[in-house]
Amino acid sequence: MATDTYVTEVAFGNDVITTTVTSSGAAVEGWLREVRSAYGAGLIVGLDVEWRPSFSASQNPVALLQLCVDRRCLIFQFLHADYVPGSLRRFLANPGDCFVGVGVDKDAERLSDDYGLPVANTADLRPLAAQRMGCPGLHQAGLQAVVRAVMGVDLVKPQRVTLSRWDAYCLSNEQIRYACIDAFVSFQVGLRLLRN
Repeated sequence: MATDTYVTEVAFGNDVITTTVTSSGAAVEGWLREVRSAYGAGLIVGLDVEWRPSFSASQNPVALLQLCVDRRCLIFQFLHADYVPGSLRRFLANPGDCFVGVGVDKDAERLSDDYGLPVANTADLRPLAAQRMGCPGLHQAGLQAVVRAVMGVDLVKPQRVTLSRWDAYCLSNEQIRYACIDAFVSFQVGLRLLRN
């Protein structure tokens, strides 16, 4: 793998998520091949994006794309990427897979606006959780509330990490953990709500 790629393990409860952090298009291609080979078609994929917070009217472009399938997570550093692979475009545009998250439609819109990457099939976890849990308040909830309702787990999201420099070339261990877990719990909640 390229030197701008490394794999780490992130623990969350009893789960260990193998996390690939990269700015290499080739590494993204490899991750997508491995996931497709291991899990086939019709995937549920946790999707999230991060960008450097902006305190003006204009928004900064998406800095990170996080994808998670089962216990495999990809963190792709768009702003430092050598190229955006066509296989990523095809993966996101595949209507046979379902990309899940809280506010995932806004994330998909950002990917399309910033990088011309349309996401074909999204499912916002909030209305699904509201219906399944019989709790209308979840329609407007954040990820923490949805995770608590569906998984019974308290998700810690420190504001200093939420508002950190997501455009940094070297992400901190805290940032990697935060980014990975957001995508992982989105996948887990999606799995429970869509497959059970």
